[in-house]
This record gives sequence, C-alpha cells and structure tokens, in this order.
Amino acid sequence: MRRFNTLSLQQKVWLTITAFLVLAVGLLYAVVVYVYENIYITNVEQRLLREGMNIAAKYEGGAITDSFRATVSLINDISDADIVLVNNPRELSACLPFEVDHHSVISEQERQRLLAGETVTKKGYEQTFDRHIVGIIIPLLDEHRLMGILYLYVPLASIEEVLARMQTFVALGGILFLFITIFVGRKIAMHLTKSLQHMQQAAYRVSQGDFSVQVQVETEDEVGQLAKAFNQMAHALAKEDERKKEFLANVSHELRTPLSYVKGYSEALLDGVVKDEAQQKKYMKLIHREASRMQRLVRDLLDLAQLEGTYPLVRTPFSIAQLIEETVEKYERMMQEKHVHLLLDLDHDLVVDGDPDRIEQVLQNLLDNALRYTPSGGNITVRTTKRDTMCELTIADCGQGMSKQDLERLGERFFRTDRSRSREHGGTGLGIAIVKQIVKLHGGFIRFESERGKGTTVYVQLPLYGAI
Repeated sequence: MRRFNTLSLQQKVWLTITAFLVLAVGLLYAVVVYVYENIYITNVEQRLLREGMNIAAKYEGGAITDSFRATVSLINDISDADIVLVNNPRELSACLPFEVDHHSVISEQERQRLLAGETVTKKGYEQTFDRHIVGIIIPLLDEHRLMGILYLYVPLASIEEVLARMQTFVALGGILFLFITIFVGRKIAMHLTKSLQHMQQAAYRVSQGDFSVQVQVETEDEVGQLAKAFNQMAHALAKEDERKKEFLANVSHELRTPLSYVKGYSEALLDGVVKDEAQQKKYMKLIHREASRMQRLVRDLLDLAQLEGTYPLVRTPFSIAQLIEETVEKYERMMQEKHVHLLLDLDHDLVVDGDPDRIEQVLQNLLDNALRYTPSGGNITVRTTKRDTMCELTIADCGQGMSKQDLERLGERFFRTDRSRSREHGGTGLGIAIVKQIVKLHGGFIRFESERGKGTTVYVQLPLYGAI
C-alpha cells in the first residue's frame, strides 16, 4: 500500500483499470464454470431422465421382449446419449464395446432404490465403464420384480470438450479485451492526468509568486471545472497581490507626507531657524496636526486588520434609534458651525441584534462622510425602517455626490472620491472599508446610491433581534 501511494496519479489510474479488468475476466471464467457445473450438467441429467422415462413408458411388463430391445436399439442409434438395456448384469459386457466388471453395474444399495421405483443418477468416474460420465439408471419393474434396467449416459469427455472450447474462447477473448482495454485505459489515464499535471506545474509557479499562469481548459467535465476553478483562483490571487502592493504603496504615501512635515518643522525648531515665538507656535500646531493624522491612520489600519481577522463581536439586543440619538449628539456643535440641518425619522420599536460599539463606529464613519461633503446650509437625513427581518438604516446627504465609476470603487482601502481635498477633510480613506467589514460581520448588507450634484445615500441593513 505504501508503495502504491508513491506512484503517480497516471500510474495509479492505469493499474486500477488493469486490476479491475483482470478481476472482470476472472469473474467471467468463474461464471462459465458455474454455468457448466450447475446449469449445463443439470440440463443433461434432466434430458437423460426425460428420454429414459419416455423409453421406459414403452415397457409393458413381463420379460424383456425382442421388440422392446429393437425399440431401445433404434432410439440409441439416433440419440446423442448411449443407452444400454440390461435384464441380466452378466449380459452387460455383451452390450458394450469394451470389457466391464458385470458385478459392479449396480450396487446392492442402488438395486434397493430401483426396486422402490426410484431412478439413480451417476455423475463423475464410473468404475463400470472406466470413464467419467453423467448417467441415469431407470428401473423396468413388473409389479415388484426388477426385470431390467435402462442405463443412459453421456461421457463427460464430450461435455468437457464444450467447456474447453468455452474456456479457450473466454481466455483468448479476455486476453484480447485486456490488451485493448489496457491500451485505451492508458490513453484515458493520460488524458485525465494531463490537465492535472498542468495544474501541478501551474500551482508551483503560483507558489513562486507568478499569478499570471493559466491552465488550458480542454473539457467540461469535473477536471475541466477544476481547471476553471484554478484559473479563477490564480486571477483572484493576482488581484489580491495587486491590492496588497497598492495598499503598501498607499500606506507609504500616506505616512511619507506627514512624516516629512514633522521632520522638516521639528528640524527647523531644533536648529533655531525659527526665532519668532508666533511662528514656532504655528510649526508646533502643524506637527501636532500631522501627528494626529498619522495616529488616525494607524488606528484605522489596526481596526481594519482586526475586523478582517477573527474579531469577536459582543452581540446584545439594543435600540437602534437610541444609539443614533446618542451618536448624533456628538455632532451637534459641528453641524451648528457648518449650518447643516439634521433630519431624524426613527422607529423606536426596532431592536437590533449586534455589537452596539461597532454599530456606533459605523454611524460615526457614515456621519463623518455625510457632514464632510454636505455644503453649508444643507441637510442630512437619518431614517430607520423595518424590512422583513432586517432593520434598514438610511443616511442621505445633499453633497457633491460621485460618479458611477467612483461608486463601484467605494470601500477600497485609501480610495477617496475627492483626492484634491482629502487632506483638508482629514479622511484616511479607510472608513468605508471598516464600515463594510463591520456590517458583513453582523450578517448585514450595505449599498450606496449616488449621482453627481445630487448627494449620496447609504443603505445599511442589520438583523433584528428575535427575527426568524
């Protein structure tokens, strides 16, 4: 078994097919032997019995007559069985073309059975004829006297000739079939394993970082479907590799600018280039601002890394309306400063099954975006409604909106719809990615609707507590 496991898949398939074919030929031979021993021999016995009973029916009792002997002789000439009529065991040798021991024609036990009207079956080696036979002995009774016997037999040599011919046919046919099937099986094994070998080579290239490799799909069967799945996996890995490189580039870019500011302003302060106290204070504020941006960026990166791992949610039933009211209180001063009006339409009967802290994080990210892009004097609408077993949270602003292309990329790490004003607004480009991951962990859904100049609407669906 261990040696079999070291073989290639092609060799395993080929050996398995060969083993099954050998087993099939062996079973076929066993069936032939069974048919010979249990069906053919039985049919011969029944045919001899019928023929013997038909002859015995012509016996009318009394002494064996010459007329009856002539009838038996005539039937013997046309029958493929040898038929012997004996009324005296001593006459048996005269009826046969070879010498026999007349005392062994029938045993005393067989004589008793014949006297009882039973027939006697002979199968195998018969000492009387010194050969293997299949025979039937039928008594000729006159009341209770055994007047004679009919001995019908067929030499097994002739039957075995039939078996030998069948065995030869099975053997030759089996060998020919075996060679043909081995040849075809080898072709099939090569065909089945060809794609797998290509996938093995492709998998090695993927493990070395070459995600551009593709396996040729030649069939539509399971192997072909596996090849398609492999190609899809390689494509997904290639995209993920690109996203990883882009992510690292974006992180480097995002950190490089504030670090250069911090380094430049701090060197100016340390070297004593800036003497004016007001100017020094300005530089300190700039350093603090850039340090705060880096702090937010690192915090968001850590949050996203946790959420994409096995972050445990602390689920508890809570009122989504109450959580929204508590969250928007933090934005009252900023909204007043920007002259933005908040419109609430909340259903206080909706109880959400989730982690309140993480849902509050979702609300803060979405409200930050809405407030950031809503112009002075604009409106932000927050609404909750019941949708079957889900609570739908809607946050709509009247900001600048975004194009269809930007809408499709929303949620990618570091993606911003307004790149020119991103640093002014203070976003890290990770907020929507975090929101999407939190909603996904809750088993909810999120979608965006937006159009240039008409604002953006976010729809978040969260599972209700106790909903079936």
